[in-house]
Amino acid sequence: MSLSDFPNISPNISITREEAINLLLASIALQELGLSHILNAEGEKLQYVLGTLPGVTPIPATISDILLVNESIKNTIAAVSLEEAILQAKLADILAAQTLPGPTGPTGPTGPLGGPSGPTGETGVTGATGETGATGVAGATGATGVAGVAGATGATGATGATGATGVAGATGATGATGATGATGAAGATGATGVAGAAGATGATGATGATGATGATGVAGATGATGATGATGVAGATGATGVAGATGATGATGVAGATGAAGATGATGTTGATGAAGATGATGATGATGATGATGATGATGATGATGSGATGATGATGATGETGTSLTANSAFASNTSGTLLVVLGGLNIPLPNNQDIGPGITINGANTTFTLANAGRYYISYKISATAGVLAQSRVMLNGVSIPASVTSPAVAASSYLADFIITVTSGSTIILQLFGLVATVVLSPPGATINIIRLS
Repeated sequence: MSLSDFPNISPNISITREEAINLLLASIALQELGLSHILNAEGEKLQYVLGTLPGVTPIPATISDILLVNESIKNTIAAVSLEEAILQAKLADILAAQTLPGPTGPTGPTGPLGGPSGPTGETGVTGATGETGATGVAGATGATGVAGVAGATGATGATGATGATGVAGATGATGATGATGATGAAGATGATGVAGAAGATGATGATGATGATGATGVAGATGATGATGATGVAGATGATGVAGATGATGATGVAGATGAAGATGATGTTGATGAAGATGATGATGATGATGATGATGATGATGATGSGATGATGATGATGETGTSLTANSAFASNTSGTLLVVLGGLNIPLPNNQDIGPGITINGANTTFTLANAGRYYISYKISATAGVLAQSRVMLNGVSIPASVTSPAVAASSYLADFIITVTSGSTIILQLFGLVATVVLSPPGATINIIRLS
């Protein structure tokens, strides 16, 4: 059995590796565009059957017709989902392909030289003179000349004048060095030379061990007390306090005995007034008169000397109060990172099984769709839904089965991201559900997928 041959293709098509990769990416983009048109057509098909397609007169459809159209749309969406998976694998392979480096381009022209050289810096300070080097080794002594022949000794004549000093003979060989003489007395110290330039700072030595702490010194005598400062200006007189209640009237003393009546004298000149009779019983106390104006405040007396009593001992620290309750401890987070959602017209409760962090006071049901809030109060709620492709759906949060208006997201065109945040007051035992609704479609989540945050504020 032989293998078939590829036919000759004319004309020859010659493209580079990079061009081939770009063409493959373009083909994926065109396929994605075609799939988006197919999904849009399926949506318009459903709108036509339901009688909601703009500009088209609807034809009455039976429940059987609607179910048949729904089944057709489901089959189309399933086929599109499979094609999306194939395209995703194809795209991953293309992106993983390595590109080959091209040839090295020609060397560019040499750039212009830099600016002119800067001025020569100032000559540095002359360094200190180095130590004198050691004396070099003495050269070898030349050979001694040949001695002349000695003449016969003549008679000793008179001593003539001293002749000129003859030429010094050649220096004999240096004798062995004699023993070192005793050290002479130290000469006087020479004048101090000019200080040389400071040497480089040596490395810091290791820190020595800390010495023992010295004994505390005797406390110094207390300084004399400073002169008392001048007395401050007297503060304004406070308002007069309310007058105290009038004290009860003391009991009336016992009346003295009445004296006997004197005999009636002849009427004439009025006699001297008789002694006053016994005092009658005291009448009831009259109402208290209005309080008189407060007199001027007297001058403030000189401030007394400051006392010097010892400071009292510090009182014991009171017991620590109980820790308050944190409202934001009632919080929850959950997500669905990569699920596939089958949305229905009436609304799909989105399951959130991943990355759950549920605090006290909040619970989630077994299907991971319904949160129950045990505590009443004001709550901050936010959500986000990310899809791999745009769909013409809507999103919302349900409170006790009723849509919260502030949570509804309704894009006018197909969208791949839905999000909202809001604050709402709930009663104890309320339920929270995240939904997609308004369209029959398959939504493939893209990381981070669908997420929700619930935080109690007060």
